[in-house]
Amino acid sequence: MLIAVAVAALAFAVGRFSTFGSSGPLAPANDSAEAGFARDMQVHHAQAVEMAMELYRKTEDEDLRALSYDIATGQSAQRGEMFDWLVQWGLPQAGGPPMAWMSGTGDGHGHGGAASDEPMTDAEMREAMGMASDEELARLRAAEGLDADCLFTELMIRHHEGAIPMVDAVLELGSEPRVLAVAESMKVAQTAEIDAMKAVQARLGCTG
Repeated sequence: MLIAVAVAALAFAVGRFSTFGSSGPLAPANDSAEAGFARDMQVHHAQAVEMAMELYRKTEDEDLRALSYDIATGQSAQRGEMFDWLVQWGLPQAGGPPMAWMSGTGDGHGHGGAASDEPMTDAEMREAMGMASDEELARLRAAEGLDADCLFTELMIRHHEGAIPMVDAVLELGSEPRVLAVAESMKVAQTAEIDAMKAVQARLGCTG
């Protein structure tokens, strides 16, 4: 409970004190890559925090305990900052089909309502973002010991890998300096965490 309170407080504090190089009429528009990224990544980060705190509570592996703490606190802080971006830009926290803002990337990313008139279902959105299903989250909550450690690394690696295309898209399409800086640092951190979790999988002998 104390960890949960600390994470929430950190998210609020970081969000309130974030700053931008642009404001007023130069702020990103409602249909901008920056706004879409801030909205979708908040959803994505929320699940990462949930999974990380679940494992932090019960793992006995010190490497995973430290990693899950870093993920929970780091991504909670980023969620708070992204929430505040939208507040500062005068934009709603929700708007537009998930991932549709990525349709303008040079490598042909097309998600959400970008290539179809049909909006994505919640399940389709989760799959496109590499997120865990409700069933997988239930399995993680029920798992203990080695099973929990291995399942967490499997789900979180896929989760992180699902974030990279969104990061690449905003780096290609966006122009707001603070957003680009956060996205770049996010890519570096999550790539390193993927490598760390693969190393843990090898050490623990996790399979498929």
